[in-house]
Amino acid sequence: MKERIAIIGGTGLERMLETSSRVEVVTPYGPSQPIYSARIGGFPVKFMHRHGPGHEIPPHMVNYRANIWALKRMGVERILATNAVGAINPGYTPGDLVIPHDIIDLTRGRSSSFYDGPPVHHVDFSQPYCPELRDSLIRAKESIQRRVWGEGVYACTEGPRFETPAEIKAIAKLGGDIVGMTGAPEAFLAREVELCYAAICYVSNMAAGLQERLTTEEVVKIGEEVTYDVYKLILEAVRLIPEERGCPCKSALGSARIEGVK
Repeated sequence: MKERIAIIGGTGLERMLETSSRVEVVTPYGPSQPIYSARIGGFPVKFMHRHGPGHEIPPHMVNYRANIWALKRMGVERILATNAVGAINPGYTPGDLVIPHDIIDLTRGRSSSFYDGPPVHHVDFSQPYCPELRDSLIRAKESIQRRVWGEGVYACTEGPRFETPAEIKAIAKLGGDIVGMTGAPEAFLAREVELCYAAICYVSNMAAGLQERLTTEEVVKIGEEVTYDVYKLILEAVRLIPEERGCPCKSALGSARIEGVK
């Protein structure tokens, strides 16, 4: 059902939504970010600021477990998330949008699972992003004029600093197309509670070593420029998303639990 969709994004996107009430959820992992009831093109959705309403929480300090757990508790079944990224693939340019199909987790020290003890779960990530949501986003790209790449490998680093040129060269050899700081463990946690999850990444800059220097001003500037197109892309995707889930995400735990081992 479409009212069970959540959007994780920034302040610019929130301004384009019709937000009303907000709920702060206390979870076993601490408090989540506030969850807003909102509407996009008449469709009811939930909205959450990943970094807080004032963008005061750096990526390595985001309580990803609390956020995802809270959305699950609020009845959310599908998540569309936005991320700022640097481009490693030379074909990408600032202002492009990317709908990633795979992810490389280069973070360290983040709480990345709900299953830290028994029963042990090994969740399948052959398709890290929900194929059904990705299909809706890819079809929705016809609604905007901006260039949208229908696939890409997202490499997630720890942050909050930008990467070094040597790190970017290493990530390129691993197959990374874009690099950011918030994609993991968010995508993994969503799958662990059987939520559908897909991302819309906007290229804010070329990665370290591919342009002279990196600045937060550039990230903010490009973010403001692309916000309306991201909004339109999400709006059209919400229209295209099937009413009922037909993807493997909804039963991700079905074969993940280890039982009867002695």
